[in-house]
Amino acid sequence: MKISIIIPAYNSQKTIGQAIAACRAIEWADKEVIVVDDGSTDRTAEIAQSSGVRVIRQKNGGPAAARNTGWKAATGEICFFTDADCLPHPDFLTRVAPHFADATVGGVGGTYGIANPHSLLARLIHGEILHRHSAMRGAVDYLGSFNCSYRRSVLEQAGGFDERFKTASAEDNDLSYRVRDAGHRLVFEPSAAVDHFHEELAPQYLRRQYNHGVWRVLLYRLHRGRMKGDKYAGLADLIQPPLALLLTACSPLLFFAAARPIVWAITAVYLFTLSARPVNAAVKTASAEPLMFIPVLFLRGFARGLGLARGVMKFGM
Repeated sequence: MKISIIIPAYNSQKTIGQAIAACRAIEWADKEVIVVDDGSTDRTAEIAQSSGVRVIRQKNGGPAAARNTGWKAATGEICFFTDADCLPHPDFLTRVAPHFADATVGGVGGTYGIANPHSLLARLIHGEILHRHSAMRGAVDYLGSFNCSYRRSVLEQAGGFDERFKTASAEDNDLSYRVRDAGHRLVFEPSAAVDHFHEELAPQYLRRQYNHGVWRVLLYRLHRGRMKGDKYAGLADLIQPPLALLLTACSPLLFFAAARPIVWAITAVYLFTLSARPVNAAVKTASAEPLMFIPVLFLRGFARGLGLARGVMKFGM
């Protein structure tokens, strides 16, 4: 079984060389590595071409468009997607491939390792993701595009990624939902990992979360039945942005004594939805470090809320 490894890349000169090296080192005899340079203005394409893999260059169209270019040019029966800031483990494909022996399986995904553990913020982000992934076993309804494999025939049937999603946010949810709705099974394999360079600076992280809020509006316009969440993002994730916006709108009421209990009640509910995972992780790991993520999560809710408001303006309800 031939497997095509597809890496969309945009201005990724800092990590693309490491990503390609990791993909080439994956233990699988019949494989190809394809890098799709999505209109980079740095040395991404130059570095990729010097690495001896196939490089396709295109005008900037976003990661969804780049992945579509990649799988359409691929020759493998299975298409494995990862990102330019991810380093797949050498045994990745040997962990994933056996699942495709089941003809009902349309896609298989895996988890994260961490490529920059020296950064506190990166460790906190990583810890929360691992906590989410701990609840994902077997059949799931969502695969993240940083680490997912699909049958080429399934991609053809689904039409690939929706190129209306211009940034890396929600285009993988959309594809997962459409593949599931077409009757294919999605499987999460927790032993299949790629190490990821998580954000090390809060502004970068919050900017990504703002984009998350914007594009979630389009996602739920297309899939209204999924507004209750999926295996990765639950109800708490969905109510945090509106709560943050509500808290912002109500904060002037703190000047009025009669209204203060309402504002404090909203604040308490908001903090409770934010703190559940970090507290759970702290208990499980016997470490206070996950609790340090709560202030970042507090700001994340506002960033997503602002993105949500922008998304409603951009896409409507």
